[in-house]
Amino acid sequence: MSSYERFAHVYDELQTDIPYNLYVEWIKQHAPSEHFPKLLDIGCGTGVLGLLLANAGYKVSGIDLSEDMLAIAAERLTEAGLQVPLFCMSMHELDGFEALDVVTIAIDSLNYVMEETAVYTTLERIFQSLRQGGQLFFDVHSLYKMDDIFLDGPFTYDDGDISYVWHTEQGEYEHSVVHQMTFYVRDAASNLYERFDEEHNQRTFPIEQYMTWLRDIGFTDVEVTADFTEEAPEYDSERIFIRAVK
Repeated sequence: MSSYERFAHVYDELQTDIPYNLYVEWIKQHAPSEHFPKLLDIGCGTGVLGLLLANAGYKVSGIDLSEDMLAIAAERLTEAGLQVPLFCMSMHELDGFEALDVVTIAIDSLNYVMEETAVYTTLERIFQSLRQGGQLFFDVHSLYKMDDIFLDGPFTYDDGDISYVWHTEQGEYEHSVVHQMTFYVRDAASNLYERFDEEHNQRTFPIEQYMTWLRDIGFTDVEVTADFTEEAPEYDSERIFIRAVK
């Protein structure tokens, strides 16, 4: 599982195409903040989603494995005048939370958990941390995205200040990949570019496997949609959204 290291400092620039507002609307539709106020954002990253959720009326806490991500999130939330508890913690070691109304694992964060047992443990610990009637919201890469789209690279990006070459290879496990990224970031003072490299591993599972795990743990009303819509997934769907109720 990656800690996002230097990537944390360019992450927001590379996520401008993510419709975070639609994620908030998805949660509000099923778990409005006036009835489900206590929310834990797992894999909270730089706090973009957490800020939107806090502004929507949720009492947000966040965890992330990357201290660099959490530092950026803390600065963002403090500047917005919000006091949001943030903790450096691996999601499959989730501990210390109880009677939560909502848990989110957004923007394919769960795909960074590589071992089946760790994914199951993550979902199990979330179940234990939710109150009766509490809800889990998460999204994962589809098999199609993992097995076809990611391997159709390399991908490149250049906006003058940040450039990257993003190459993806088949991973060790079925439906897994290794992202190898080389970044060039311009220093405004010197006008020179600094290079750094990162490697990220991701793995996904069939929708049926996630549903089986959730139901075995005790979740009910498992709902599956795709690509920020209310439609059921199709073969070429890229992002799978799953909601489950304790």
